[in-house]
Amino acid sequence: MRLRFAILIAAVLATAAVAQQQNENQQSAQPQQAQSQKKQPKPQPPQQKPEEPTAKSTEPMPQQPQPKPGDDKDKKEEHYDMAEVAPVVTHHQTSLDGKTLKYTATTGRLPIKRGDGKIEAEMFFVAYTLDGQEAPKRPVTFAFNGGPGSASIWLHMGALGPRRVALPPDGFLPPPPYRMEDNPYTLIDKSDLVLVDAIGTGFSRGENAETSKKFWGVKGDIEAFSEFIRMYISRYERWSSPLFLFGESYGTTRSAGVAGHLAEEGITFNGITLLSMVLNFETLEDTKTNDEPYIFLIPSFTMIAGYHHRLPTDLQQDVNKARQQAEQWATGEYAQALAKGDALSPEERQKAIEQMSRYTGLSKEVIDQANLRIDVPKFTHYLLIDQKVRVGRLDGRYTGPDPNGLLDTPFYDPTEAAIMSPYNSVFNNYVRNDLGYKSDMPYYVFAHEAGFEDKWDWGSAGEGFPDTASAMRRALVRNPFLKVLVMEGYYDLACPYFAANFTVDHLNLPEKYRSQVSYATYNSGHMVYLPIESLKKLKIDQAAFMDKATSGQ
Repeated sequence: MRLRFAILIAAVLATAAVAQQQNENQQSAQPQQAQSQKKQPKPQPPQQKPEEPTAKSTEPMPQQPQPKPGDDKDKKEEHYDMAEVAPVVTHHQTSLDGKTLKYTATTGRLPIKRGDGKIEAEMFFVAYTLDGQEAPKRPVTFAFNGGPGSASIWLHMGALGPRRVALPPDGFLPPPPYRMEDNPYTLIDKSDLVLVDAIGTGFSRGENAETSKKFWGVKGDIEAFSEFIRMYISRYERWSSPLFLFGESYGTTRSAGVAGHLAEEGITFNGITLLSMVLNFETLEDTKTNDEPYIFLIPSFTMIAGYHHRLPTDLQQDVNKARQQAEQWATGEYAQALAKGDALSPEERQKAIEQMSRYTGLSKEVIDQANLRIDVPKFTHYLLIDQKVRVGRLDGRYTGPDPNGLLDTPFYDPTEAAIMSPYNSVFNNYVRNDLGYKSDMPYYVFAHEAGFEDKWDWGSAGEGFPDTASAMRRALVRNPFLKVLVMEGYYDLACPYFAANFTVDHLNLPEKYRSQVSYATYNSGHMVYLPIESLKKLKIDQAAFMDKATSGQ
């Protein structure tokens, strides 16, 4: 939250000798106190186009460096200093709805320990707490992005934190140099915030490569975040506070797992927000025997085709109505056609091709050669091929030319070019100058380990596709007061909204528990908060959700 849901390029990790690395990490964060204020011609059918790789990530991910001879040995020997260092505490203020809010930022790393007390990893976090509040009554929201392998810079500097990356109203790329501004829709007035980076991202590190592998998997990742939450509420005395989770993308996979895991440990949540959700990977991973993902993509294809004015006139007049028709067709006639497989008659096949062309804006030739099965790389490549540009995967509103040429780029998401540099530049300046966290370590927007995705442990193949929906169900039925909010962007091809709806509809919840799940939809993509109007709506939706989740009803 494979997930096709990735964008970007992180800083390059230079291999260092052991002594140099220890010296560098000892210069990590030192305790400080700082004060701051703060219509299209028909495209030609595909001609021997290279097979596009399938991505397991749901978030923007960088091009991974190729390993060099001896790299494995060096990685095993590389050791990060796990000595605890006191966090940096700074004080700030912001204006929200005409009121001045004073808040404290705590920036540092919390240890993840073995049973014998030895520190195996440290997880980087930034916590914002509103001054002058009664901690036991004040909600705490733990928020994180996903990947797997993404830092939480996106939710931090795009949606929830008191400061955000300054973007144009539509959320597209601004000219450099990039800047930040007060976030008029921060959640700090409703909840204290704890933004956490997964191990191997941000400033979070395992003690060495071998130890890190323990946390690079569905199970290990859930256990690490669960332990972080237990450690935070213990050290900062928040056991009696209302607790919330806010996960994006693979962060929703993690949230469901954490909720189920901690429920069994006696730690329960008032509310869980799942933004761009994926809990059951069967809804995203198409195989020769699994056609489900093709079905769930159709309505999102319709919305994106409509945005770029590629639908027939009758559908283009009301794109939302067209989307609803596409939902019915996808789960009806289209699903039936796919289910017949090679037994589909020529007449039925031709009818499906014609209807699919209507709802996707793609040519009949492309659909025919794809055997009715259009995945994300094919759709993003062929929708605007007459303009020689590709549409975005994380956000279908974005367009851009392929860097290596129209037919030579295996896969490219133009959303990446629009957000990577602004977020990376602004956060690195912010964390060092405003938050006072001085470190020579590179901040990894994405896990920099070569082959990180291949090293991720998705669990046992004998158990089927990766899935944490069952963990979410356990959390819901164990706690009848737990509320869940599913946030969905209509232009998101990484985690299509229709797949998320299907997952929730198949949680097999008793009737009285179904009302605990609600939805919020946005005319934006995977990162629904990029356009300012969607960010405003997100704040309104989340605030109302938190009020409901803390009402005890």
